[in-house]
Formats: sequence, structure tokens, C-alpha cells
Amino acid sequence: TIFLIWNSLNDPLFGWLSDRAFLSTQQSGIEISSPEVVLKRLRALNHNGPLFALSFLAFWIAWAHPGLQFLICLCLYDSFLTMVDLNQNALLADLAVSAKDRTGLNFYSSLFSAIGSLSVFMSYAVWNKEDFFSFRIFCMALALSSAVGFIVATWLLRQRFQSEGQVKWDERAALKELYIDKPSVQQVKRITLSEYLKQLSRHRNFLWFVSMNLIQVFHCHFNSNFFPLFLEHLLSDRISLSMGSFLLGVSYVAPHLNNLYFLSLCRRWGVYAVVRGLFFLKLLLSVIMLLAGPDWIYLLCFFIASNRVFTEGTCRLLNLVITDLVDEDLVLNQRQQAASALLFGMVALVTKPGQTFAPLIGTWLLCAYTGYDIFQQDPLNKMVSAQPKLASHVAWEPTLRQGCFYLLVFVPITCALLQIFSWSQFNLHGRRLQTVKSQRQNLTENWSQEIKTI
Repeated sequence: TIFLIWNSLNDPLFGWLSDRAFLSTQQSGIEISSPEVVLKRLRALNHNGPLFALSFLAFWIAWAHPGLQFLICLCLYDSFLTMVDLNQNALLADLAVSAKDRTGLNFYSSLFSAIGSLSVFMSYAVWNKEDFFSFRIFCMALALSSAVGFIVATWLLRQRFQSEGQVKWDERAALKELYIDKPSVQQVKRITLSEYLKQLSRHRNFLWFVSMNLIQVFHCHFNSNFFPLFLEHLLSDRISLSMGSFLLGVSYVAPHLNNLYFLSLCRRWGVYAVVRGLFFLKLLLSVIMLLAGPDWIYLLCFFIASNRVFTEGTCRLLNLVITDLVDEDLVLNQRQQAASALLFGMVALVTKPGQTFAPLIGTWLLCAYTGYDIFQQDPLNKMVSAQPKLASHVAWEPTLRQGCFYLLVFVPITCALLQIFSWSQFNLHGRRLQTVKSQRQNLTENWSQEIKTI
């Protein structure tokens, strides 16, 4: 309970602490420039990245009572993960404005995320449930290499960003001295959290997006939680245990690689069209699987894998949509700077219930249909069997395999229908999106129109 509460609140809390200075159009007459915002993000990653790696290492070294240690480590790990995610995602909106540049950044992010996910396969080589020593050494090496990687990568980024932008900053500073009328130093009332929430409540596209994303987060975590169950009860008698473990590992790597192809489609058709196409594809594949039934094993394998891969891939594309919402929020409210991390945090807050309720609703649906309760020690002896019952007088009784199959297909169908409706109400694409991006670029260039003619 403590972790669920903290996990729900830390995204908007850290986003607010990070970006609250950007919400008003003026702060005591001091301008906060875009380069300073980017450097602030990089400094945050430099500090929190190594701590995030060390918090992972704290799980595998005994230093307190197991229950207390697990709670502390879980909260610390989630806190530093939130700080890293918020600042990394915010950089996507702060480093570039054009859709082409942001798609390129997301492409390389997905590529190196796929490379990092290979550690899942490496962990299988050292895993031994009888002796954790080798696995702990592996975790220690992974944490230390990650901490060094954060420090080196953020240092290189700051050096390159400062060297490439120094000339432009010097020119900008020199031109500021030539303003015809220098702005007067005046104190503007800082926007409070309640005022910011009112602004978000009037942001139409934000509301429709989080409605759709709530369902997407629900579906992603539903797949993550029930993927092993589907493998066990739908395919366990057809595939080996090692193949099941391999499919589980591939399911973590494939979405990153598949996202590279999706991003190439985004460059050509736009993010909105690609996401809408993925929703229709999810609906089509689910209907085909429902009509085919659970006995088409190869089709079932393809559907289970593609359902997880496409769903996770869609989640990674949605960061591009949030960066567009950051642009629209800046334009609508005429902010001093884009509050990127704060908006990412608010999206995470609103969609957190999908993460929490996915396993609960899935477990309830399975139990309501089949009587199978995963929290019981031996539930199969009470009502159902993993194999279809042959007796004619109980032929009507649903089996566990049938229940898993219906859960597998009806959840994507329901999610797809709801998402297609909510996504059709989202209008930040096409001409509307181009107008917003043009207005954001104009906001950062208006100051140059007030320079004296020399």
C-alpha cells in the first residue's frame, strides 16, 4: 500500500519540483533560456542516474530485515527511476521541436534501449535458484557499469551541447544589449498547483490523450502480468520450458526493435496515423483470433507475441505525442518555458490506475468465468481443470484454457474499441499540429524583432 501510494504521487511531485519555475511568463524579470533548461536536465540525469543504478544493487545485498529492506529499496528504486524517466523524456521535447528531429531522437533511444535489454538474456546464463552468488555478482557488475555509463554519457552530452551552442549563446547575449526597451524587472505571481490543474482541465487534447493512454497502460500491464499465464495454459503442452523462457525474454527486447520500424512509418505518415493504424490492427488480429479459436497453435503463438510487441511499441510511440502536448500547453498558456517534465509527470499520474487495476481486473475476470483463483494454493482441484473435461454432463462448464483464451482476445477487442473512439477526438495532428509548432518557434524568436538597426 505504501509503495502504491508513493508510486502514484512521485511522478507529478518530481515534475512539479523540476518545472514549476517555467509555468509563469516571467519570474522576477529573470529569463530562463532553453540551453539552461537542457543543462538542468542533464545535471539531473548525472546525479540521479548513478543513484538509480545503486538502488537496484541494494536489493541484492542484505543490510536490514527482509521486509523493511524490500520496501525501502522498492521506494528508492521507483523514485530514482521516476527522476531519470522524467528528465530523459523531457529532453525529447526540449532538444527539438520539429517532428522529424524528435522522431530521430526517439529512434536512437529505442535502438540503445534494445541493446540494453539484452541483459535479460545474460541473466539467464548466471541464474541458479539454489545459489544466488553468481547472480548477485552479475547484478553488481550491471549496476556499476550502469552508474559509470550515466556519468560518462551525461558528461559527454553536456560538453558537446555547450561547445556547439556557445557561439549562439554569445550572439544572443550580445543582441540582448541592443533592445530598444529593456523589460522592467517586475514580480509576477507564480502559478500555483491548483491553477495549473485548472489549465490542464481546459486542455481538451490532454484530456482525450490521457483517456486513451489510460487504456493503453492498462493493456500493457495486463499483457505483462498475464503473458506467463497464457504461455502456461495455452501453449505449455505444445512448447518446451526453455522455449517459453526464450519467448518471455524476446518479449522484452522485440518491442524496442519493432519500434524502430514504427518510427520510420511515423516519419512518413505522422504519429497520429501510425497509432490509429495500430489500434485498428489490434482489433483486426483479435477478431481473427477469436473466430479461429484456441486450436490454431501457430496462429495463437503469433497472436500472443504480436499482441505484447505491438502494445508495448505503441506505448513507446506515445512519448512523441506527449511532446506535442508540451508544445500546445506552452502556446495555449504562453509559458516562459515548456514544462516538459511536469506534463510527463501529470500524464503518468492520471494513467497510474491502469497499471494498478490491470492485474486485479484480469484476475477477477478469470475467476468469475472459470473459478480459477491464482491466489489459492491448489485451485484446480476445486472447479476446473487445465484440460477440457470430456464428460458430456459437464461439457458446458468453462475450462481454464477456454477462460485464458477468451481473456486473451476480449481484452484487446474492448481496449481497441475504446481507444479508437477516444483517439478520434484527439485533433493535435495535421494542420493543427503544424500551427502549434510554428507558434512555439515564434515565441522563442519574437525577442529578435525588438533589436535596434545598427
